[in-house]
Amino acid sequence: MYIKRHIENAVARTAKMFGAVIVTGPRQVGKTTLLSNLTGNITYVSLDDPIILQSAVNEPGTFFKDYPPPVFVDEIQYAPILFPYIKMQIDKTKAKGQFFLSGSQQFQMMKNISESLAGRIGILNLLGLSLREISETEFDKPFIPSEEYYSARKKDLKETEYRDVWKIIHRGSMPELTTNPDFDWQTYYASYVKAYIERDVRELTQVGDELKFLRFMTVVAARSGQLLNLASIARDVGVSQPTADRWTSVLKASGVVYLLEPYHNNVTKRAVKTPKVYFLDTGLAAYLTRWPTDEPLRTGAQAGSFFESFVVAEIIKSYYNAGILEPPLYFYRDKEQNEIDLLIHENGTLHPIEIKKNADPGKSDVAAFSALDKIAGVKRGPGGVVCMYDNLVTLTGQDRVIPVKYL
Repeated sequence: MYIKRHIENAVARTAKMFGAVIVTGPRQVGKTTLLSNLTGNITYVSLDDPIILQSAVNEPGTFFKDYPPPVFVDEIQYAPILFPYIKMQIDKTKAKGQFFLSGSQQFQMMKNISESLAGRIGILNLLGLSLREISETEFDKPFIPSEEYYSARKKDLKETEYRDVWKIIHRGSMPELTTNPDFDWQTYYASYVKAYIERDVRELTQVGDELKFLRFMTVVAARSGQLLNLASIARDVGVSQPTADRWTSVLKASGVVYLLEPYHNNVTKRAVKTPKVYFLDTGLAAYLTRWPTDEPLRTGAQAGSFFESFVVAEIIKSYYNAGILEPPLYFYRDKEQNEIDLLIHENGTLHPIEIKKNADPGKSDVAAFSALDKIAGVKRGPGGVVCMYDNLVTLTGQDRVIPVKYL
């Protein structure tokens, strides 16, 4: 069963602008399924096939004679040698939408793209299913806590029960797990982690001890939503801090984690220079940190960080699915210990967001928002508290209680 992906419009729009389109993202989030569904009857070729891969690597000059555009090349990261030949073909024909590519988000691949295909390729990033996609909502605009957004969003709201949200947080956002409710969660993620470490991680870095890398992933998953303390993580895992730093880059490059940077401008400087780390698939984080079902996760000590990770990932997805590769998202922390979970920076305006797993937020939850008023040259816009309350209501001034269903 194919679940309609909200990034489809961005892919179609990008294909009209560039000769090539690449959809990157983590393993098993549906990149191949998405592009196969969109590209219809054009030639499909997968570099997962060792014979085809050998042809691409050994005879790149004739590869696109065997598979002439328009063509969909899957797993393009295995043969970056093809990029200059894609460039030559695009420069020759000037045609748009000739190459559709999918691949893991990797340093070397993206470096090759920027060097070989600058101005000729549109880059999009796909994550797992969003809550909107799971509930079959058509609304596909980036989240922003404004009156215009709420007005448009409420026309296409789908109710999601409190317990169902936690089931989704626990089960995760992988399309296969959503479309196949009988799939065993534990078996799926065990296989996922094994394939990720044995294939993606080995390609990105020389990991001498795979068990230590698994331990590293687990420690980072347990700290999702916290400041990235590499020294502490390195001690817990038993590796050097430079190794922990390199391995964090691997998790980021392969789309497993997102590093949320602290907000600063020339006036405020940065009270905190360290990013916060978020696991983008809460199901994977739950598997690594050994929460076997949603019930103990919902009531356990990590419930708040899992809920925050889920909300941040949903907001990131709303931007990626709209074709925005660098979401304007930050967090805030100053020397007076004022903290704001999320800032959305749009048109010179900062929209502050707090994230609470409960359903009864109060004015104290938005007290830190006033810290933004003290920053010269900064305009504070509407914000609010994303939580499990049922209705969109005013909390104080321009700040709202924002139900999860409005994301």
